[in-house]
Amino acid sequence: MPKLTGIVLVLFFLMVQCQFINAQTKKILNGNVTDATTGETLIGASIKLTGSIQAGAISNAYGFYSISAAEGSYEISVSFIGYKTFKRSIIITKDTRLNFTLEQYNQLNEVVVSVIKRNENVSNPQMGLQKIAVREINNVPVLLGERDVLKTIQLLPGIKSAGEGNSGFYVRGGSTDQNLILLDEAPVYNASHLLGFFSTFNSDAIKDVSVYKGGMPAQYGGRLASVLDIKMNEGNRKTYTAEGGIGLISSRLKMEGPIVKDKGSFMLSARRTYLDAFLALSPDSSINSNTLFFYDLNAKANYQLDEKNTLYLSGYFGRDKLGLSDTFGFNWGNATVTFRWNHLYSNSLFSNTSLIYSNYNYVIQNFMEENNFEVNSSIRDFNLKQDFEYSLSNAHSLKFGINAIHHNIAPGKLTATATSSVNETNYENRSGIELAAYLSDEWIVNDKMNLVYGLRVSSFSLLGPGNIKSYDTEGNTVSTVAYQTGEFVKTYFNLEPRISAGYQLTSSSSLKAAYTRNIQNVHLMSNSTSTSPTDLYIMNSNNVKPEVADQLAAGYFRNFNDDNYEFSAEMYYKWMQNQIEYRSGTDLRGNGNVEADLLYGDGRAYGIELFLKKRFGRFNGWLGYTWSRTERLFDTINNNKWFYARQDRTHDLSLVGIYKAGKRWTLSSVFVYNTGNAVTYPSGKYQLNGRTAFYYTEKNGYRSPAYHRLDVSATFEGRPGRKLQSSWSFGIYNLYNRHNAFSIDFKDDPNDASRTQAIRTTLFGIIPSVSWNFKF
Repeated sequence: MPKLTGIVLVLFFLMVQCQFINAQTKKILNGNVTDATTGETLIGASIKLTGSIQAGAISNAYGFYSISAAEGSYEISVSFIGYKTFKRSIIITKDTRLNFTLEQYNQLNEVVVSVIKRNENVSNPQMGLQKIAVREINNVPVLLGERDVLKTIQLLPGIKSAGEGNSGFYVRGGSTDQNLILLDEAPVYNASHLLGFFSTFNSDAIKDVSVYKGGMPAQYGGRLASVLDIKMNEGNRKTYTAEGGIGLISSRLKMEGPIVKDKGSFMLSARRTYLDAFLALSPDSSINSNTLFFYDLNAKANYQLDEKNTLYLSGYFGRDKLGLSDTFGFNWGNATVTFRWNHLYSNSLFSNTSLIYSNYNYVIQNFMEENNFEVNSSIRDFNLKQDFEYSLSNAHSLKFGINAIHHNIAPGKLTATATSSVNETNYENRSGIELAAYLSDEWIVNDKMNLVYGLRVSSFSLLGPGNIKSYDTEGNTVSTVAYQTGEFVKTYFNLEPRISAGYQLTSSSSLKAAYTRNIQNVHLMSNSTSTSPTDLYIMNSNNVKPEVADQLAAGYFRNFNDDNYEFSAEMYYKWMQNQIEYRSGTDLRGNGNVEADLLYGDGRAYGIELFLKKRFGRFNGWLGYTWSRTERLFDTINNNKWFYARQDRTHDLSLVGIYKAGKRWTLSSVFVYNTGNAVTYPSGKYQLNGRTAFYYTEKNGYRSPAYHRLDVSATFEGRPGRKLQSSWSFGIYNLYNRHNAFSIDFKDDPNDASRTQAIRTTLFGIIPSVSWNFKF
């Protein structure tokens, strides 16, 4: 860690020297941009100076901006989509701090579904970035009317659903665990409720959603495929408000208000399902004693000590509980806590210090007297981040920092009662420390060309205590070495360069290209095609190497009709090393030697993504299409030939439409179509000792049936101007009742054993929903 810190400090020292020369003639204008009604900071607001020179900046993730300019008179313009533009004349004679509050447009007069400036998609050199407005999340129809950020991002090109009703997703050929999901900077390891049908993210508590599909900036690391960065609302600094909703299966409530007016605020948001209440109404004791529900709680508070210091404390706590009478119990959940300190060291140097805790765990209970036992497993992180933003000049904006994460994984502890026939087992915990330092620069080369380039230096060390085994290529134990607490078992160092370039052809069109290298040190072991609460995590070791991905991407971006229409076409190619598969018959659960059953190989993914979006007006929405290939190569699988990964889908299409039908009605619909997943089906069968055995040939050589579905919804707003604002939302999931295949099993035809039946399992047909939402 000292070496990594030293690299950053030396580079920072050189930059400060350059800035000192530049600062002799330039003055700094900085401040914060907030919502005039709530006091919430605005992320991505545009601040422009027009005068003897033209300069500008974009407010960062905490609403802060900084611009350097020569002394003189200027016209300043501050804008944000959905808000009235603020303009005024100013005279700069010294370093100046100016805070801006923007007023929202009347929501009844304009439908706005974007949170970025009008031509940000063209002018920003960042590739593979999608930002989702909370308004879009609230208007897109979803299963049972539960507004869901993870279901919404699955409608974007390059992002694919992990399955019917599942919150897991694949990005550009990556698996579900190769997505870094952050909630107020805290990693979320299992982002789903009810076995994946709903996500852990309550849209009432969400302020900003950013998805990086490729070319992610250097401050992000630890995953190969993507970054989903979600930030929670900070709370209303002006007045106390409450809002919520009552639906068919759940209700939610959010409260927010000032701690000290204009100085600090709080936000509390809670949600709970009541499926267990419906079960309790059944007269059947085998049903009314069952348990099935989830809850989650989001909380956040902030306080501004002075103009240079602000403190934030946020947390998420969620749990699922599933129980079958007095025979079986299963519960799992996440807990995250983030403490942040924003500090302004100078007019140009902004600092964010974060202390982060994240814990995911599950408990399985069996209450049968002869087999009474309990299984506990968890993954727990303690995370320290120090991030800086430094305005070197109007042409250079620097970001740099360090990150240290301590991982602790408890793969499983089985405890049993004295009368149980089950033997107690306690698998060894594993600890590791992940360190990183990064530096990146956004460089405005000239009026046409922008660059975002940087370097991330990362390391991972497996730590004792434990009896660490080494295995040969056949999975046989070669050696076992005992390590004491804190001893270093194995350390890996990696360099992760990043660069994105944008060249503006015209004011409304541009070309972009990017190269990114990503490293992953924590890996998810799963035998299923989608996420499961009992999936097992492992870390790098003397057997398991870091996963590596190199991605090249290029694209064309164009806006039409005064930026009302947005179009993009992106191509990508990704090489992956040290990908993980399992030997045939591997059981991941209760396996203390799981590393002996792992196989390592290569991967590749490539594709084309097309995106067309109408952004403003009474009717808006988007069309997304992806053509892609995702393949793997392992020495001992498929005769050492490339085979399709299970997340491979050739075609993926989504259509989203949102229409403001009047002052009080909003109509929306979603249509999705995709090629079926690559699967391994039997190619033949034979009789063995009087029983049918199926014969398998090519790995993932078949396709499940194509998937398609149409969802619709309508929202009716209450009369405006009243203290209690309310709305009714009606929806139909799977309008034409398509029976999409969740799984297909094969068995002998009972009438003719020489023939084989394919049995299709379907999860959902047509499902209506209704919910009442309120705010006061």
